[in-house]
Order: sequence, then structure tokens, then C-alpha cells
Amino acid sequence: MAALRALRRLGASLAPRCPGRCGPLVAPRTGWPPAASARSLGTSALLSSARKFTDKHEWISVENGIGIVGISNFAQEALGDIVYCSLPEIGTKLNKQDEFGALESVKAASELYSPLTGEVTEINTTLADNPGLVNKSCYEDGWLIKMTVDNPSELNELMSEDAYEKFIKSIED
Repeated sequence: MAALRALRRLGASLAPRCPGRCGPLVAPRTGWPPAASARSLGTSALLSSARKFTDKHEWISVENGIGIVGISNFAQEALGDIVYCSLPEIGTKLNKQDEFGALESVKAASELYSPLTGEVTEINTTLADNPGLVNKSCYEDGWLIKMTVDNPSELNELMSEDAYEKFIKSIED
């Protein structure tokens, strides 16, 4: 029980820094069984601390050598309603900052750039039929590609969430 309270306090302290549509760290208690609600942990706030951002508004989150790539909330809001996603084929080798696809919206089209060097291992096929998922859930269900991370030190060249928020403020002024 003490651990659950500690997680709730941690979630509250992280929530203001979470861009976009991040949910609560811990689901509210809703009755029996208590173990079920205690195990209903959302991870979006914790995962967001591991996200790194590019100055072109892509993000990457890496786990076990595989990076999940998407666009930031700032980018999806700037694009507006996304109507088409052009993504690479599995097996495509990318260098850092290589163009790997494009997003088209009712307002504009935007190229996508690889945040790191690696090979595409998976694409989000759901986006073919539902490209608006990028707008609805850019940090979760609206991810674009998964890729190997050939040079983990390149992560150090990307912005942390706090640095990215400062970057956004600097370009908005």
C-alpha cells in the first residue's frame, strides 16, 4: 500500500512535465479486488522520461536496442488532421537524419527524419487505415516505425523532454 501511495505521488510530480495527452501514472482505486486496481499502472509518464527528441520534432524511445519512433505532440498539432502516412519498408537502413517517410494532413505535408542510425524492423500498419491515430495518440498508438539502434551514443545528441520543451518555447517566441 505504501508503494502505491509513493507511485501516486511520483505520478503527480511527473504529470506537469508530460507533453501532450499523457495519462495518470496510477489508475484510481475502483473497488474489489484491490490487487487489480493496484496493478493497473499506466506507463506513459514513466516512458516519456526516456523519450528523446530531434529538432525536427521526431521522438524516439529505446528499449533493449529497439527504438520506437514517432512525432511530437507539437508536430501533430502543427500539422492538423493527418490523412496519409508514407512509411519505409521493413529492412530499410537509415542513417541519422535520413528522410524515411512523410505525413500528409489537410493543411500540409511533412517529411519524417530518422533520429538515429539503424534498420527498420517494423512499421505501424494500423496507420494505413487510420492515419489520424497519430493525432489522437502520438506517443502511444500513433508511433510510426521501430528500428534497431546501431549507435547508442547518438542518443546523447538528442534532446531530453525538458530540453525539447525549452526548444519549443524558443521557436514559438
